[in-house]
Amino acid sequence: MPRATPPTSGPGLRLFSLRGIPVFIGWSWLIITAVIVFSFGPTVREMLPELGSAAYLVAVAYAGLLLLSVLVHEGAHALVAQARGYQVQRIVADLWGGHTAYDNAESSPGNSALVAVVGPVSNALLAVAGYLALPYATGVPELLLGALTIANAFVAAFNLLPGLPLDGGFLVDALVWKVTGSRSKGLIVAGWCGRIVTAVVVIGLLVVPFLHGSPVPAGTAIWVVFIAGFLWLGAGSAIARGRAMGVVGTVSLRQLLRPVAAVGVGTPVDRLPAVDTALIDADGRPVGLIPAGSGMQVPFEARATTPAEALVQVQPPEWVCRAAKDPQDVTPLVEALQRTEGATAYLLVVDPVNGQPVGVARRDEVYRALQHAFGQS
Repeated sequence: MPRATPPTSGPGLRLFSLRGIPVFIGWSWLIITAVIVFSFGPTVREMLPELGSAAYLVAVAYAGLLLLSVLVHEGAHALVAQARGYQVQRIVADLWGGHTAYDNAESSPGNSALVAVVGPVSNALLAVAGYLALPYATGVPELLLGALTIANAFVAAFNLLPGLPLDGGFLVDALVWKVTGSRSKGLIVAGWCGRIVTAVVVIGLLVVPFLHGSPVPAGTAIWVVFIAGFLWLGAGSAIARGRAMGVVGTVSLRQLLRPVAAVGVGTPVDRLPAVDTALIDADGRPVGLIPAGSGMQVPFEARATTPAEALVQVQPPEWVCRAAKDPQDVTPLVEALQRTEGATAYLLVVDPVNGQPVGVARRDEVYRALQHAFGQS
């Protein structure tokens, strides 16, 4: 099946495209820029007093370089994910640093670990490059290069901490997934590791200094609380997702799929199969479904001259979902329901390799099966 076209609109200002992947800067990034300018500006002015008010322009430049570092980090995730067969929707730099949105239906422990680790590795490489270039810089370039080197080294190390939502948490997830064969267990374990990491960060940066009588600057305390909140929420989300996946895993795709055939545009009604039939347009895209028995609506004498499209129930493009590697994994149906937001009555499951229809499921039947599963959990 052709890949979904990346959206042209998104949460912020679109900067450019990276191998067809739209790159956005979220409006919330302005908050980070303001914090950097008003916190780093005085430091620059103190270190290079001859700059005067121009020190704040240097701080703006530093914010821009940090943005570039974030985009390098997320770009590494996106390009490797794309190379491993994921459908990458967008890259966004925002208040939380940045994120890459992609469909990982074809994921595996190895792919997940590879996509996760390249982000911190890219920051580590930037830090090494900055360190090697430092002896050749003076003045403002030296200051910016030094600050950027430290920032990238910190981001690389911090992101490798073993807990979700950090990249190191995805490595924990991949390891548990590989050992147990269960992605849901991987997410739950990595989520709890994320909560432990959060507690360690708060204790180490706030509680311990307080117990030793060392005052923590208000700005530092605010940042620690902000980061800890982000980590705690992300860890909790991973745990909830893992538990939900465990419940969804009790539903078998076999119990939801009905047989489906496929015909092209122009096929006469009298040649329709006796089962549900997907109508394929001239470009090879499934555009809708002709429910079994629909041909009975057409008078017998007109069936040979009436095209199949006269009976088709047109569906939105999102009604097509690729089957997972596990032929009984119902996750693709759940993700398709989330994408369509109830806009389709049917979900067409296609082979992940050749794109041929393998079955069709009714939205209401999928909902009922999921409700039953969650009711039993």
